[in-house]
Amino acid sequence: MRQLYEWTIKQSNKKSALWILSAVAFVESSVFPIPPDVLLIPIILASRNKAWMVAAICSVSSVAGGFVGYSLGYYLFGAFGQPLVDFYGYQDKLLLFEEYYKNWGGWIVAAGGVTPLPYKLVTIASGALHLDPWIFFIASMAGRGLRFFIVAALLWYFGPSIKKLLGQNFGLFLTLVLVTVVATFFILGLL
Repeated sequence: MRQLYEWTIKQSNKKSALWILSAVAFVESSVFPIPPDVLLIPIILASRNKAWMVAAICSVSSVAGGFVGYSLGYYLFGAFGQPLVDFYGYQDKLLLFEEYYKNWGGWIVAAGGVTPLPYKLVTIASGALHLDPWIFFIASMAGRGLRFFIVAALLWYFGPSIKKLLGQNFGLFLTLVLVTVVATFFILGLL
């Protein structure tokens, strides 16, 4: 992992780094398991003067990819998702979730864009439950934008000290990220 971190830092100075970040943010919103923060952080650390542009690219790419996830849920839930719900006997849970989505869909999307909850789950659920596309768009821009711009602001302000801290404690940092993601799944009852 340490070598991956150092390689990522080196790649973040290349001209193709923003294209790669954009592609990862796009694909992560529907199917890819690795969050774009893995590239966002070292790219900003390598060039703090571009922090706001990098956050904007990541936000727009993530929301654009979110519409792929939305489409997957909208068009393919009946073929793939519903059989899984039926198999596991989650019909009642799905009905409850649908009720929450009717009342709080925009807020759920915005919160899903900021939290460690995988955004792809939110995008697919939004499509499957036919959340209004404009609400989805606005809430996604708010949530994803908030997340990536907060990261950019922190890295812009604390850049050198965070870079040093990450360099010295990268294993601990990865462990904390993993624990946060797993804890989120447990809290939400997904594991």
